[in-house]
Amino acid sequence: MKIAILSPVAWRTPPRHYGPWERVVSLLCEGLVKKGVDVTLFATADSQTKGKLKSICPAPYEEDKSLSPKIWECLHIAHLFEQAEEFDLIHNHFDFLPLSYSRLVDTPIVTTIHGFSSPQILPVYKEYSDRSYYVSISNADRSPDLDYIATVYHGIDLESFTFKEETGDYLLFFGRIHPDKGTEEAIEIARIFGMKLIIAGIIHDRAYFDKKVAPHLNNDTMVYMGSAGPELRDKLLGGAYALLHPINFEEPFGLSVVESMACGTPVVAFPKGSMPEIIENDGTGYLVNDIKEAVKSLKQIHSIDRNKCRCWVEERFSQSRMVEDYINVYKKIFEMRKV
Repeated sequence: MKIAILSPVAWRTPPRHYGPWERVVSLLCEGLVKKGVDVTLFATADSQTKGKLKSICPAPYEEDKSLSPKIWECLHIAHLFEQAEEFDLIHNHFDFLPLSYSRLVDTPIVTTIHGFSSPQILPVYKEYSDRSYYVSISNADRSPDLDYIATVYHGIDLESFTFKEETGDYLLFFGRIHPDKGTEEAIEIARIFGMKLIIAGIIHDRAYFDKKVAPHLNNDTMVYMGSAGPELRDKLLGGAYALLHPINFEEPFGLSVVESMACGTPVVAFPKGSMPEIIENDGTGYLVNDIKEAVKSLKQIHSIDRNKCRCWVEERFSQSRMVEDYINVYKKIFEMRKV
């Protein structure tokens, strides 16, 4: 089968540091190629793949601010759909916009919904539900207004995450700096618990960073490391006492949560969105309802078996499992279209 995979163009595929959707697309693409699938990746021109690469957008628009996102997104999507007849299936990882092209082609389309950025985009998914099969990335992120062909949890490249037997001596917040992600809450948890906090991630809300984060930074007990690439990410996650994930929104999935557990580091998270699906409470971390409970759970971190954290990810969130799940989705679509 010939598969076209449409990646976002905000960041390179795979990303140099930040870019969760692009990271998942890359892992899927490379895994499919390894399985012998004929894959063409539509991504930025600087993207890297062992499959075929087609591009019209010269660089990620988040890295080259001279590029207008709307213009290059439009050109990027059209670039694939104008070649749609060359493929047996289009796998859309670009959110809702490509769906508006879907009735112009006959090629079947599967769309991985990486979350709903706003309820306002739901009408697009509903309108084109007759032209795309939908995959959710967690059961928590399913809309009752849509039908889904499967839930496929994200997988990670386990070889990129080094298991550490020893418990670290600092807390870690790893994610974009935004109220949704709970950076302010992580700072308060670390302050009360009395342990150093390292913060790593892109600044997604500058006003929030300046008001709620920056005043606490001191290059000693509260440290901001910026956005972390693969090597630093592995080091930070593996060396932590625990990952703090006090989110304030219904998170569709949490890659950093899975990556932390792959290093053996337990996670303390608020039980919103997908968290109860990807963390085993009292097994690979703790699901807590507030800052007070988070601090209390940190005192019990040593009771978490770091080996179990790693095994949990190996069994449920590997790249190979994700790839197999998507191959099964593709096969199911082809079978359904034969009827």
